[in-house]
Amino acid sequence: MTAPDPVLAPDPAFSLLERPQADDFVDFPESFGCRFMLVVDTEEEFDWDAPFNRDSRDVTVTAGMQRAQDYFTAAVVKPLYVTDYPVIDDPHAGAMLAQWVVDGRADIGAHCHPWVNPPHVEDVCVRNSFAGNLPEAWERHKIETLRNRITQVVGCAPVAFRAGRYGVGPNSGQILHDLGFRVDTSVRSRFDYSAEHGPDFSGMPLRPYRAGPGKGLLELPLSTAWVGGLRGLGDTLLPIVEGRGLGAGVLARSGLLQRIPLTPEGVSIAEAIAAIDRLLADGLDLLMFSFHSPTVEPGHTPYVRTERDLDDFYRWWDAILAHLAKRSVTPTGVDEVIAAAAAA
Repeated sequence: MTAPDPVLAPDPAFSLLERPQADDFVDFPESFGCRFMLVVDTEEEFDWDAPFNRDSRDVTVTAGMQRAQDYFTAAVVKPLYVTDYPVIDDPHAGAMLAQWVVDGRADIGAHCHPWVNPPHVEDVCVRNSFAGNLPEAWERHKIETLRNRITQVVGCAPVAFRAGRYGVGPNSGQILHDLGFRVDTSVRSRFDYSAEHGPDFSGMPLRPYRAGPGKGLLELPLSTAWVGGLRGLGDTLLPIVEGRGLGAGVLARSGLLQRIPLTPEGVSIAEAIAAIDRLLADGLDLLMFSFHSPTVEPGHTPYVRTERDLDDFYRWWDAILAHLAKRSVTPTGVDEVIAAAAAA
């Protein structure tokens, strides 16, 4: 493996790892109201407990994806499928996603898993599973290759991006800007992946903001609530929560502090409703939900192992969509969010 030629140091002002300034935040027009958006990390199936492997590229859950899309279409939810290379390169899955775009049922973005995304120039290891750790030329070439393949299959270039494993780095903002992306959803606020050589988002906000060169990227952080009597100290106590040891368990069981992301994966209905209500009480007017596409069939992720788990997945969405409607939080898509931000 030969390293690429050195490049100029990135401008830290363009980094997606930097906290935004006060005037970077987006105040949506009053007419936007309170909305929610669903982003699906659309990726190959692989063993989450095994080492990263370039040969783990299977895409077999298209029937489950079709069922899920039919469910969300009936619920008038337009998902954003941020799609990685093995999925968009699969003839069946790629054609299915392209048809959903033509039908206006879904949007397609890009999702770079570097270990299965050509060109294959880097060693496969935990550190390199975060594309933002790669040399700038390698990260750029991978994202450009993915963007071009999506464009070939779908017929239009993706404008939204989420890094695999949320792994943006110091060059990612400039790369996305140069490649024509307008939205990034890689920032997972209130999570810290630095123990695995990944990014630390512990100090990042939940509100959408403008980022990157010329503030040309709209950053839509994933939504995660601190719930409990010590929620105001959540960011301070994050190392305890990240450790998931006895201290984290005591805080959660006592109701003092719990970190709850908006996802059906490992989050109960009651917890998700508590998180929604907390985020709305804190004034957040765009809630960002997510899950992984292999979850829609049993046996591919830790969250859905059996048919009963899959039934619970849909029951979760039944309850959460009903609660969102009760709270007058309506679905939105990426184009509407871009337009609302432009009008802000």
